[in-house]
Amino acid sequence: MNWVQEGFQLLGVKVLWTDLVGNLAALATVLFAIRKSIWTWPVQLTAATLLFVTSLGAHLTGNALKQALFGVLAVYGWWRWTRGTRDGGVLAVRPATGNERLVMALAMAAGTVVIGVLFYVTRLSWGAFVPPPQGYLLVAADAYIFVGSAVATWAQGRALVDFWIIWVAVDLVGVPLAFSSGLVVSGTVYGVFFVLVLIGFFNWLKEYRSRTVLVPKEAV
Repeated sequence: MNWVQEGFQLLGVKVLWTDLVGNLAALATVLFAIRKSIWTWPVQLTAATLLFVTSLGAHLTGNALKQALFGVLAVYGWWRWTRGTRDGGVLAVRPATGNERLVMALAMAAGTVVIGVLFYVTRLSWGAFVPPPQGYLLVAADAYIFVGSAVATWAQGRALVDFWIIWVAVDLVGVPLAFSSGLVVSGTVYGVFFVLVLIGFFNWLKEYRSRTVLVPKEAV
């Protein structure tokens, strides 16, 4: 797959076309999500495909698996949002319940441990080839990003406001990891994501609160 390595030089750094276009599509995904557009999901599927091959080329197997999971979850989210907007309806967003938050927190904690061990034993994470303790930290970061991304995308598919906060937690690890791996475009775009995610969170929360105030008045 020589085309995966095609790119151009920018300020002495090679920028891969798959990394650039994939991240632009991922950036568009966030913008569509803020507007609750159904285009969120087909664009995310495109981004996941491009970033999957980019990650394989950079030997970031954990990130590649994350993109593969994104592709599957994009189909799930597409289906959920299509149902939620059936017959011209508006997608109803809401905060997660206490039980849902507990499940997501446990899934992230336990999932990071399980996936981390799997990545280390099978050498799926490049951090497994780095001497400890740095290697352990890199594997843990890889696993955390993988699990956190899965939980966030699942919550997004269910239109939970909390999914934005989960993305903030993921980006706090993903940004420095991308830069340290040489994926400059990914690191830069993840930084932009951080700002957009905060905007999305407040927009969705504002919409939810507006709806909960209006419904009782309409009922009266």
